[in-house]
Amino acid sequence: MKKEFIEPFFATLRAANPQPNTELEYTTVFELLAAVLLSAQATDVGVNKATRRLFPVAGTPEKMLALGLPGLEAHIKTIGLYRSKARHLLETCRLLVERHGGQVPRTREALEALPGVGRKTANVVLNVAFGEPTMAVDTHIFRVSNRTGLAPGKTPLAVEQQLLRRVPAAYAVDSHHWLILHGRYVCQARKPQCWQCPVAAYCDYGPKTPRP
Repeated sequence: MKKEFIEPFFATLRAANPQPNTELEYTTVFELLAAVLLSAQATDVGVNKATRRLFPVAGTPEKMLALGLPGLEAHIKTIGLYRSKARHLLETCRLLVERHGGQVPRTREALEALPGVGRKTANVVLNVAFGEPTMAVDTHIFRVSNRTGLAPGKTPLAVEQQLLRRVPAAYAVDSHHWLILHGRYVCQARKPQCWQCPVAAYCDYGPKTPRP
């Protein structure tokens, strides 16, 4: 993607969705962290279905620890890899209580020290909860960044670093939401919907897919 196309690319996405946000449901920073941890290799819809039952009874690290492993597993068993996720989440809760007074830390290093929390999860929390201009590169962002030519790279980290360099500061905080939503609903993996894409004019992908 040409450098001069990047600003209008994001301006168009912002005009269509001025205040984007994650589709995961949460009310606190801890609930956000838990939801993102549970969302690995799972859909937001599936995670939300489980956390609507879980969070009302275990919306803090202390309450989640009180559930115990069998109790937590029972609440999230509809989510893929729920057994390992339950173990990671309970260990994360224990460390939050022991090391951080039950609060979610605000640094990447502290977040990534929590079980089951990798760079992508830390980036989501830093961005969504604390407003930092991080880039949480999931499969959608990786695909859109490469397909459009916005930020090509062979690994998620390479794409992240390219995005941090190329996305204008005015769009940095919200850009990863726009890219995720664009990839989820328009620039889809099997057949991108180029015929109704609002940013097709700025995209390197070709030939554009025709209307079915």
